[in-house]
Amino acid sequence: MNIAVVGLSHKTAPVDIREKLSIQEAKLEEALAHLRSYPHIKEVTVISTCNRLEIYAVVTDTEKGVVEITQFLSETGQIPLATLRRYLFTLLHEDAVRHLMRVAAGLESLVLGEGQILAQVRTTHKLGQKYKGIGRLLDRLFKQAITAGRRVRTETDIGTGAVSISSAAVELVHTKVELASQKTVIIGAGKMACLLVKHLLAKGATDITIVNRSQRRSQELASQFPQAELTLLPLDAMFTAIAAADIAFTSTGATEPILTQQNVLPCLGDRKTLMLVDISVPRNVAADVHVMEQVQAFNVDDLKAVVAQNQASRRKMAREAEGLLEEEVAAFDLWWRSLETVPTISCLRSKVLSLIHI
Repeated sequence: MNIAVVGLSHKTAPVDIREKLSIQEAKLEEALAHLRSYPHIKEVTVISTCNRLEIYAVVTDTEKGVVEITQFLSETGQIPLATLRRYLFTLLHEDAVRHLMRVAAGLESLVLGEGQILAQVRTTHKLGQKYKGIGRLLDRLFKQAITAGRRVRTETDIGTGAVSISSAAVELVHTKVELASQKTVIIGAGKMACLLVKHLLAKGATDITIVNRSQRRSQELASQFPQAELTLLPLDAMFTAIAAADIAFTSTGATEPILTQQNVLPCLGDRKTLMLVDISVPRNVAADVHVMEQVQAFNVDDLKAVVAQNQASRRKMAREAEGLLEEEVAAFDLWWRSLETVPTISCLRSKVLSLIHI
């Protein structure tokens, strides 16, 4: 048996490919059941975030197992194999183990050292257990990776001052306009939206509206910022809010664009510009919006220039983190090798017992 990871990330694929392969939590059980139905996949789980889709599997035949995972991805994203292969990476055994450790530590993130990915790895582990995709090997691997990610965050400074996708989005906007004078609307009320509010307030924004389907979620978000006067609106007020705003951030779990050229056009009126910043994958803002004259539209791939300014100073910290990760890789490898001795020890014990009873 071998451990393999097959996937793609912000490093290997643009957002229009990543969004086709995004697997929402509601579809994860079905996806894992499909993957487990292949003959050469014994254990499997999936990390799906805005910047990566990675399938971790224990395969009984390495080559055939990788082919099965690739076929699954092609079918899921409705992408021809010849096109898909140019965006995929495949890592095996120790390289796959090391990669998951790096992911958990934030070393593979768009924002080097960001901490949100560790929670996402932890969620992947829990859901893999819940939907019975994870067995003995992946269970131990993910636990070791979570330990590795936690060690990196507590024993190095890589998480200190690290930007997030949300803060990079706010920074991008701040380079173009003075936020204190802008009316801002955020579509969504999840973790990313909460971080948007935090960083907008830090940049001096005062007029912030939250639009969300669940008013309870909006109220929970607002309760974290008692010093701010946030306006909370239901989802059916979204276009009214956008029409009144200078800037709109989108951060929802929608699987199809919620803003298109057709529904954005009536929001524009005689204004000069509307800025739209989409930090969701799949994208919330359709591609046809980006060509509208009155709209400045950005997505997660447009944040790379902002993030790059933060990277150079963090590379030294990353090297320190890599030393810790090698210790965790070695610990997992030692445990894995110990499994090979168990059958031998059991066999010897049986032989000794049989001799005693002769």
